[in-house]
Amino acid sequence: MARPFRQQIDEGILDRAAALFARRGFAKTSLQDVADAVGLSKAGLLHHFPSKDALHEAVLAQAEAQARGVLDEVGSMPLGAARDRRAVEVVVDVALAHPGLVALMLAPVLQADAEPVPGAGTSGAAALEAFGVDLETSDAERLVRVLGALGALAVLSLAAHHENQTTTWRAHVAATCFDALGHRRPGAALPSSDQVEA
Repeated sequence: MARPFRQQIDEGILDRAAALFARRGFAKTSLQDVADAVGLSKAGLLHHFPSKDALHEAVLAQAEAQARGVLDEVGSMPLGAARDRRAVEVVVDVALAHPGLVALMLAPVLQADAEPVPGAGTSGAAALEAFGVDLETSDAERLVRVLGALGALAVLSLAAHHENQTTTWRAHVAATCFDALGHRRPGAALPSSDQVEA
């Protein structure tokens, strides 16, 4: 099998496995669950990843690489609207390309009762760090806005995939996340008091 094609298959397996780990937890997700999700036999899945632990390690490595990429893009920028905009753009692109990995990275942040996936928390923390937020020390409004933006991102990226609209919805997803952070888009009208009360 040609390397680029094999890499695409492996990335697809990792993304589906990450989504299952995020939803069910690592312990409750079987190799057969992953194989069924990607349309392979269990033996076919084991051809790509020799064990559940190897699959788990590959998922975490992929999530960490994506999180590191986001931080590399924005880490040197000062906190503020420009950094928020760039972080949103990068995170949206990652989310639309890898919805399962994003679900895994954000599960510890967005789902307090989520089954823990060992090792997944560090990449979720990196998503918060991209926006300059620390769960322990950030002020409540900023924390709520960032969590709201990430929650919207998670829901909208999954919906975009479900509707097969990842390209069409990209700008709208990014604008929604940016708005959630408290930055009004240029040209966006504020709602009137009648609209707010309705």
